[in-house]
Amino acid sequence: MKKFHLTQSFNNLKIRNKFLIIYFLSVFLPIVVSNSVFYVMTTERFQEQKRMDIDLVVDQTNDQFRQLVDQALGMATTLYLDVRLYEFFNHHYQTPIEYVERYNYVLKQYSTTMPLYNAIQGLNFYTDNPSVLYSGGVRSLETERDQEWYTRAKQSSLPIIEVMTEEEEVSLSVFNQMNYFYLNSRYETMIRIDISNQSINQVIQNVTLQGDLYLLDAHGRVIYTSNNTVDIMENFYDRKYPESHYLSSQTFTDNYLRDWQIIAVVDQTIFNEELLESSRVIFIIALINFILPTLTIVFISKSFHSRLDKILKHMKKIEKQNFEEYPHVKSKDEIGQLARQINRMTRKINQLFNEVFTANLDKKDLELKEKQAQLSALQSQINPHFLFNSLETIRMRSLIKGEEETAKIIENMAGIFRNSLSWGKEWVTVENEVNLVYSFLEIQAYRFGDKLSYQVEVDPKVKDCLVPNLSFLPFVENASIHGIEHIKQQGNIKVVIKKEGNRVKCEVTDNGVGMSKSMVENLIRQLKQEDSMGESVGIKNVYYRLKLYYKNDFLFHMESEPNQGTRVVLCLPCKSESPARKKRP
Repeated sequence: MKKFHLTQSFNNLKIRNKFLIIYFLSVFLPIVVSNSVFYVMTTERFQEQKRMDIDLVVDQTNDQFRQLVDQALGMATTLYLDVRLYEFFNHHYQTPIEYVERYNYVLKQYSTTMPLYNAIQGLNFYTDNPSVLYSGGVRSLETERDQEWYTRAKQSSLPIIEVMTEEEEVSLSVFNQMNYFYLNSRYETMIRIDISNQSINQVIQNVTLQGDLYLLDAHGRVIYTSNNTVDIMENFYDRKYPESHYLSSQTFTDNYLRDWQIIAVVDQTIFNEELLESSRVIFIIALINFILPTLTIVFISKSFHSRLDKILKHMKKIEKQNFEEYPHVKSKDEIGQLARQINRMTRKINQLFNEVFTANLDKKDLELKEKQAQLSALQSQINPHFLFNSLETIRMRSLIKGEEETAKIIENMAGIFRNSLSWGKEWVTVENEVNLVYSFLEIQAYRFGDKLSYQVEVDPKVKDCLVPNLSFLPFVENASIHGIEHIKQQGNIKVVIKKEGNRVKCEVTDNGVGMSKSMVENLIRQLKQEDSMGESVGIKNVYYRLKLYYKNDFLFHMESEPNQGTRVVLCLPCKSESPARKKRP
């Protein structure tokens, strides 16, 4: 109970007083501890940053040394693929003059391009061709066969990098055997490219490092170093370094410098002098931690208290379903962002409320219209199986009696009934729909005789497009029954189906009795408002079904004049596959 009472008492305090308590308990008292921890963390981060800087120096040195080696390897590859060198070294020269002329033509050009490669110090060729002059970068191979580099070069299919010790100096050389063109292999030839010691020393010496840098070969021997007290070719791992020294290494993993290393050794005690300078900054920060919170706590608590109080009052209004936006949105801090989020939430609630309400109404209306369309379709299907079978029997007897015209008309009627049997088939091709239109028009032409003529024009591009079943026929039927039937002169029905963009356009025109402007407007209004079926069941049936399939992604237009005729335009999306098929896995 005491613990609960203490918590409740603290919760009853004003935010301003809570800030004061937080200041004394969380700022003033732990200030010494926090600054001590800060000093320790600063020291660790400083040393970590120094180690990262050392690692960065090692990485940069690695990249620069790699670039020098790549230049030499690139030159070796270029020479390895130069067919003129193979011809030069595998040719047996009859006279020294012939050799000199050939030398000036082939090899001298490489001496002129050497200054372009700062990493290359020298270029030499070893050959056992007895007819060449061993000078000007061409040497005898016979005296080198017992060397270690020769054995390695013979065994390797790639260029090798060898540490050369000549006259107490160490250098790096790239060796490669010239054996690419087998047809020019009369004599054995080796390429030697010396990497510039000056360039390597610049890479090792010209680094910003408070320590020593070493380049080791695969055996751990020191090849180059910035430490003048270390002997070249000395084994690096024979030296023991105290724990205060930090070692950063980078190992080469490619085939040419495998297991070679670049190592940096730095004494970390030199960092302590720099840390002493940061202690003054820590002391100043400690003073600020004492003074600044005291001056700002009052202002901050007042700002928090007033704005949070307004937001709380506004949230109570929202709780009462008063979804008005919070008007006091001026600040850009967290409380201001909270107010904006409350306003977004309020707008979203209003939007979702309206959308859900409207969507439910639309869904119910569409379901109702779909049921009405299905009911109207069912009303028009009076035992189609029986009628189809009866018509088929009459057609066969007409053919037996030789009444072909009558048989043709009965066949067309049977086709229409056959389509009614497949009412559950929602999507058909334009070609199937047009065949149905043809059947209907032939029946009407038989019925009216010379009084009715018709034309049907179909773009071949749209024949395979899928449209809802019975999308066009009701408009043709309406033109015949309500348009042509009531006129005395000859009637004409024209059906044009073509492709416009990615849509199928169907245009049905007749010269029948037509309709007044008010009748057309009344019919369009009934379709838009989705009134009950009433009259014009066929057109409304089609319109509501298209509404179900395409939502608002279709166009319906009707224009008519009394005693002039009627024109109906229907534009539907051209689909190559029905939505029902697309949903199948």
